[in-house]
Amino acid sequence: MTELAWIDLALTSARPQAMGALLRYFRNLDLAEEAFQEACLRALKNWPEKGPPRDPAAWLIFVGRNSGIDQVRKRAKHQPLPPEEVLSDLEDTESDLADRLDGAHYRDDILRLLFVCCHPDLPATQQIALALRIVSGLSVKQIARAFLVSEAAMEQRITRAKAKVGAAGIPFETPDAVARAERLGIVAAMIYLVFNEGYSAGVPERADAPFCAEAIRLCRLLLTLFPSEPEIMGLTALILIQHSRLDARFDRQGQIVLLEDQDRTLWDRGLIDEALVLIDKAIRHRMPGAFQIQAAIAALHARAKTAAETDWLQIDLLYQTLERLQPSPVVRLNRAVAVSKREGPEAALALVEPLADKLNGYFYFHGLRGGLLKQLGRYREAHEAFDRAIALATTPAEAAHIRQHLDSVQREMANAEK
Repeated sequence: MTELAWIDLALTSARPQAMGALLRYFRNLDLAEEAFQEACLRALKNWPEKGPPRDPAAWLIFVGRNSGIDQVRKRAKHQPLPPEEVLSDLEDTESDLADRLDGAHYRDDILRLLFVCCHPDLPATQQIALALRIVSGLSVKQIARAFLVSEAAMEQRITRAKAKVGAAGIPFETPDAVARAERLGIVAAMIYLVFNEGYSAGVPERADAPFCAEAIRLCRLLLTLFPSEPEIMGLTALILIQHSRLDARFDRQGQIVLLEDQDRTLWDRGLIDEALVLIDKAIRHRMPGAFQIQAAIAALHARAKTAAETDWLQIDLLYQTLERLQPSPVVRLNRAVAVSKREGPEAALALVEPLADKLNGYFYFHGLRGGLLKQLGRYREAHEAFDRAIALATTPAEAAHIRQHLDSVQREMANAEK
């Protein structure tokens, strides 16, 4: 590993802890970020000469805090003096601030930092962008490229998100057990959004960078902070199994390969084995949750040596459990796939059709419905469904995949007219 490589790895690993502590210290996202960046610049200058510190995060917090205090003092020189009663206050404010940092519980710092990025007033896209910028440290250019927007547009998005967070007045006190449980759920949902943003990119070279890798890193970080939380185990396992199929999800032409058609020898068995251990551990807690159930479904696919060996009965039962726990038309749609494998397309279509109003703008609804109609020989209706799916496709790969089915339907219709 080169000198710059190990420094970059150390800075990336220490960022959540350092940023969390600096945010609690300064109570301002911009100032905390500026202080951390200044500490990183000094690390790049000092560490190659003097070697790495024993605790990089503590070093960055200390240097960042001092740098931030200097910035606050410089800005204060250009502001009007406060009232006399404030000037006469003999309390040592800096000592109070130092105690606030030195008495920190780093676990709560990191959780708070993640929670700030998941503020409910922020749209999902702003949550993801803010988390990738503040927690993961990705550049605005990297995030903009992943979202397919200009750097200026992404800069504005992040700025607006920071402004909303500042205006919301989020408390910086250590969360109690109830609040921590609530926040963990929000953080887990945000991390899954980050992963899905990369997973659904639809382009092989974008599917792994930067979102999927960052989501996995954040999940592993949460696991170190909360090693006995079964839903965090479930989320991590779910993401690991989905990510294990990366090399098999696209063919050489960049076309989507469905799960049942994938070359399973290309799956990353190391990630799958790690996930299976986590699922078994989570189940022993006997506290079922949505991520655990989804991970269990993914595990059944991962354990099947061939598509034909997939246990569709268990998958159907798990989807029924998930639907009771978290009712959703998307869950019902996913369950319809399992039903089609067990009972055929007609039974599956009976589940899908009532979802038309709620999922009319959902690509996968029309894609699945078209596939079921095609299996039933209802080609004209399938043609209409595939047309609608293509119109809703968000990536060229999605559109190309449906186009293949549409071409097949058109051939069947032409043959029927002969």
